[in-house]
Amino acid sequence: MILTVNIGNTHITLGGYQQDTLQFCGRLHADPAATADEYAIQIINLLTLHHTAPVEIEGAILGSVVPSLTGRVVAALRLLSNVRVMTVGPGLKSGLKLRLDNPAQLGAELLCGVVAAMEDAPPPMAVILADTAISIMAVNDKRELVGGVILPGPQLSADSLVRNTAQLPQVDLIGAAPASVLGKNTSACLQAGVILGTACQLDGLAARFCAELGPKTRFYATGNLPASIRRACKTPILYRETLITDGLYKIWQRNRKG
Repeated sequence: MILTVNIGNTHITLGGYQQDTLQFCGRLHADPAATADEYAIQIINLLTLHHTAPVEIEGAILGSVVPSLTGRVVAALRLLSNVRVMTVGPGLKSGLKLRLDNPAQLGAELLCGVVAAMEDAPPPMAVILADTAISIMAVNDKRELVGGVILPGPQLSADSLVRNTAQLPQVDLIGAAPASVLGKNTSACLQAGVILGTACQLDGLAARFCAELGPKTRFYATGNLPASIRRACKTPILYRETLITDGLYKIWQRNRKG
């Protein structure tokens, strides 16, 4: 089994692949105070939950946007199984040409998301990663990652409004599904503004990406983008929950003989 590990600011996501098939996917809390030993125990518990023993792990690949945790998680993996642990970064083949001012600034999760999307369909395409912020990265028809945009995520926008105003309440963005911009109360107005407003932002940006990349540009999404926003978008967006995990595995496949 090959273990993929994606270290984010809030969670660490692990996936187990056997014969090119994802067997399980689970998440741990990203604790900045946890030691390598503590992470090793948590990973063992997660593997046990999915009926997998550490000795079954034949290799691992890790992507991280939290440098302070990278070393500890790598050490934890090596405590479990004496196998090679690849780390996404310079030196690993991705199949992409990075046409960026500073390729080292590209987050591992964005690179992995793009790699997985390109396995699904040929470019041009744009990959949307939604978390605290929404990042969108574009690939042209030459398989070159040519840039993108970053904008505030919907929850961040809502939290900022509530925090910086006197009378706006916290609202649910997950279960809400505003059908109209004509909200009849404060909560409904805020839900419609954030959900439909984010959808309009994505539609507007999608039109600009198509103008740059071509009208046949495909759009993929992963991360915490509420279904209510995806449904409100006029742009067809293919949501794949395991896009980053799949991308990690694809990069491992490209580099396993190295």
